[in-house]
Amino acid sequence: MTTRRTRPAPRPPEGTPPPAELARQARAVLADAVRIAHWAADGTSTGSAPLAARTLERASASLDLSPAQVRAGWDRARLAGLIELHGDTARPGWRLRAWDRDDSAVLRGWVALFDAWSLVHASPDGIETTAVAEAIEAVPQVLSLLQLSAGPVTVPALLDLLGQRVAELHEERCEVPYGPQEQPAPTAAEPADLNALLLDWALEGLASVGALTLGSGHATLTPLGNWAVWVKLEQICVAAQSPAGNIEQSAADMLLGCARLTPGPARAEYRAWLAARPVGSAVAELLAVARGEDALLRGLAFEALRVVGAPAEPVVRSVVTEAPLRPYALLWLAEYEGTDPDDAQDVLSREEATWLWVDTAAAVADHGETGLLVRHLDSAVQGTVPALLDEVRAVGHPRTVQVLVALAAAHPDPALAKAVRRAAFQVHTGGV
Repeated sequence: MTTRRTRPAPRPPEGTPPPAELARQARAVLADAVRIAHWAADGTSTGSAPLAARTLERASASLDLSPAQVRAGWDRARLAGLIELHGDTARPGWRLRAWDRDDSAVLRGWVALFDAWSLVHASPDGIETTAVAEAIEAVPQVLSLLQLSAGPVTVPALLDLLGQRVAELHEERCEVPYGPQEQPAPTAAEPADLNALLLDWALEGLASVGALTLGSGHATLTPLGNWAVWVKLEQICVAAQSPAGNIEQSAADMLLGCARLTPGPARAEYRAWLAARPVGSAVAELLAVARGEDALLRGLAFEALRVVGAPAEPVVRSVVTEAPLRPYALLWLAEYEGTDPDDAQDVLSREEATWLWVDTAAAVADHGETGLLVRHLDSAVQGTVPALLDEVRAVGHPRTVQVLVALAAAHPDPALAKAVRRAAFQVHTGGV
């Protein structure tokens, strides 16, 4: 028997309010969003989202808020997981149901809003999306400086740090010019001016979600913001000390590194990897992996997206129209909306469930053991192997032939293996 030294539970910085007080502050930040979520989910707005013009007027009059306040509160309610849209019908999210009694649910909802600050506060007009993305990627360093300073930090100091980080990003992407360069024509905004504009935007966005306060020429983290940044830094430190240590890997390499972990440790790795990246770019990287050819990574990417939670919901909803991702996205959305994971399969059509069966079989064939592929037969929605083979041939998955060949080679029943090989041959030749 060996003993393993466990890392003591970290303590938040001195002066951090207790969770109950942090939750109270989070409830105050999201008070309008909660009111709008209750109004939208109480049945008065069934069939129409509050952003529709007529419903917006009713919400504004009923809640005594301006239309702009209703729009802002609606966006915050969705990003914080307080409200869900099912078609045109608004329903309460699980966090709304737990809002008054569960401080941890409140804090998770606020952190989801904090992670999505760049969606809450629209970026300045006329700026290239690349520059905006670089600023978002540099913001964690700005927040770290604010957290470590434990007090006000001047805007020039934050601007200097932002400029340094953006320059590092250019170097990492090999965007540093070399050799003789033509002098560019004068532009309206030089890099320093652009960084200043983007820093102002980022600080205003973070202030709008309650993460910091702005003074005359300086910024200070609020207790909520200080706690959230500390939590994310702590996650990074834990990952750096963990045996898995996937925090610096690409999404694909991180997922492969987690493939043989049990669910608990895998989720811890996902959280640490996500904490080290802006949520938008992390979600985009995971979806890029999911669109690849490796079915194992496709499934693991959506497992990691489950850890992201609310900030990933709009993006996951947008890929429902992509056939290879549709079954995964539908299951993700069903579980996000509160469906028991054991019942989530019910949201899939027969064809979608069959496609997912083939995709999962491809993952097993590529990365799993022979016996696991044979046992995978039992998970098919069809009651018999002939019915499964008929529907697998019709579903059109690009890996159908390889899956059937691998299954035929693995199955101990000669008669069944022969039937599977025949089906593989028919798919390969286009026969029936």
